[in-house]
Amino acid sequence: MTKHLGFDLVERARALAPLIARDADEIERTRRLTPAVTQALIENELYRALLPKSLGGTEAPLEAFMQMQEEIAKADASTAWCLGQCSVCAMTAAYLDPDAANEIFNVAPGILAWGAIAHEVQAVPGGYKASARWDFASGSRQASWLGAHVRVVEADGTQRKKADGSPEIRTILFPVTSATMYDVWDVIGLKGTGTDSYSVDNLFIPNKFAALRDVPSALREQGPLYKLTTNMVFSMGFAATSLGVARAMLDATIELSRGKTPQGLKAMRENNAVQGKIGRTEASLRAARAYLYATAAEVWRELARGEPITEEHRIALRIAATWTIHQSAAVVDTAYHMAGATAVFAANEFERRFRDMHTIAQQIQARDTHYEDAGRAILSANLATPPTTR
Repeated sequence: MTKHLGFDLVERARALAPLIARDADEIERTRRLTPAVTQALIENELYRALLPKSLGGTEAPLEAFMQMQEEIAKADASTAWCLGQCSVCAMTAAYLDPDAANEIFNVAPGILAWGAIAHEVQAVPGGYKASARWDFASGSRQASWLGAHVRVVEADGTQRKKADGSPEIRTILFPVTSATMYDVWDVIGLKGTGTDSYSVDNLFIPNKFAALRDVPSALREQGPLYKLTTNMVFSMGFAATSLGVARAMLDATIELSRGKTPQGLKAMRENNAVQGKIGRTEASLRAARAYLYATAAEVWRELARGEPITEEHRIALRIAATWTIHQSAAVVDTAYHMAGATAVFAANEFERRFRDMHTIAQQIQARDTHYEDAGRAILSANLATPPTTR
């Protein structure tokens, strides 16, 4: 199909929203994206948003990726979460030999998913041997390849170290058919992500499928996108996802307020308290969105000018993402409370968005400890205040 500029991703995402919203109940019930939604995401190349152009991907600007996530999340949070997870996983292609990257991403469906950092692999001639189980592989039910982030143990039993003395972390990649999958995702929110566990037993991983992800010396692409680490892009993508959920929740509450008259009270649209609450909540959501996107734009401009990624950039992105997720959760809470008893009925989607948002807020990207990390770095004599829009 015709290749598109990065921001056309947003239009394609918006066009898919009715299909995704229509299938949202089925996604929730079956705990996986429907075949129709998965196929639409593939055909519109949304999974390839962050894949290098050299491999036929879009290599989208950070802001375009974030807007894509926000639009999909308005329709269904689980779909957005899977898409965001697998899109960022595709950034690993920038650290792989082209033939390995082509085998993973240019053979249909070309979707990679992975879980949390855990366990070790044994270095052997030509590659590595792995026997372990990993958790939290969002999007794995649509994936053709899986990954795992592991420490390396040499043949003599010693742990492989980097120059600074820290353990070397490799991202090993293997076909999903090489793994045993475990259906463990019985949760209150983001049910459709199918964030399952997976294991391998004595699996050989050739060297070409063991990437030094997020290690600048291993990077094969020169675009500004790949100056960002995958963790930075995860944080901004999932923060944008939370904005989409909050926007949909607040819009639903506004629409409800236009027509609902609670028992024994005046119509919500005529209630001064409701009017004021909606005004303040709208301001909070817009402020959070403006902060997140302004931070992304500032960092992107500097990277696009050829400047390297810095600790100031990392801190700016981290606190913007964390704060935005927390503010989105507050918006969702306010909107849910305003909806009253209507919000508890599954037919209305209020309760689903409430559960989805609070599941997002429990994830690693929303940890309160990120503020401690930022504060420690800001107080350091070697770090300036994070960049602001200018």
